[in-house]
Amino acid sequence: MLSEPVKTNVLEIHKYSDKYKDDWNDLVAKSRNGTFLMNRDYMDYHKERFSDCSFVFLKKDRIEAILPGNISNNTFHSHQGLTYGGLIMSDKITSSDVLEIFELLNIELKKLLITEVIYKPVPSFYHRYPAQEDIYALHLLGAEKIGCNLSSAIYQKHHIGFSELRKRGLKRGIKAGIRVAESNNYSAFWAILNENLSRRYSKVAVHSEQEIKLLSSRFHNYIRLYTAQSGDEIIAGVVTFRTPHAVHVQYIAANETGRELGALDVIFSKLINDTYSNIPVFEFGQSTEQMGAYLNKNLIFQKEGFGARGVVYEIYKYRIAI
Repeated sequence: MLSEPVKTNVLEIHKYSDKYKDDWNDLVAKSRNGTFLMNRDYMDYHKERFSDCSFVFLKKDRIEAILPGNISNNTFHSHQGLTYGGLIMSDKITSSDVLEIFELLNIELKKLLITEVIYKPVPSFYHRYPAQEDIYALHLLGAEKIGCNLSSAIYQKHHIGFSELRKRGLKRGIKAGIRVAESNNYSAFWAILNENLSRRYSKVAVHSEQEIKLLSSRFHNYIRLYTAQSGDEIIAGVVTFRTPHAVHVQYIAANETGRELGALDVIFSKLINDTYSNIPVFEFGQSTEQMGAYLNKNLIFQKEGFGARGVVYEIYKYRIAI
């Protein structure tokens, strides 16, 4: 357990508890770089899997920054249950504040006998307003970049368009009468998704069908399923996570019929050019494994065919001297 909160003339650190939940969620909603993934109703759906050790930072008695985190052995992670995280900041947090926040954080982690920190910052394309002061603080701490996963994104104002291969798939799908619509039939899509993952990678989806249904019910404005149908059959689908500045594609899958008819080409044409055309960034998700050491060239080839190009998810590590 933490001792009495460490205070300075300006900043104060507290370990997160449920009494901060409403203020935490309010900070996420108004922050420069937070997304709904840091909302406690999202984070806590699998809280039994992690030993939560999140922090809140107060400035003049108001929460102005948060750090979602958990502890595993002697390592503090900026939460392992999230693809990205790190320090989430309000407009009032300055560069000097961030340096002080890391000083306070490291003092508290020492008390917990933590010897290293694994830190996954929010990629800049999610930022509502610049928020990379934490990267500078990591530099001063001598942090090492231990992972660099490659994703693919479209900047809508400068979309370079579909490749000829994707254009042909789109024409084939339109000719076949493929229909695209938002759907709540997660069961049908999850069957396609898990069959693909099992056959190609001997894996299942990160979220179970029950988990994605729960999260979709809690965050329906942000989590949406779009499916392609041929007749009455769902043959492909895409799950999107929408944030104010970027749309992230969480899951993509098509069955054999869907692949033959270009169903995904029809879905992405609809999402990019219509449904989400007003969101600045459309991001397809990572195509790398092993902390970025392995690039799935077939997977990224498909995404680049829609006009997407590289953006990265970085992972840092630094040591704490006990």
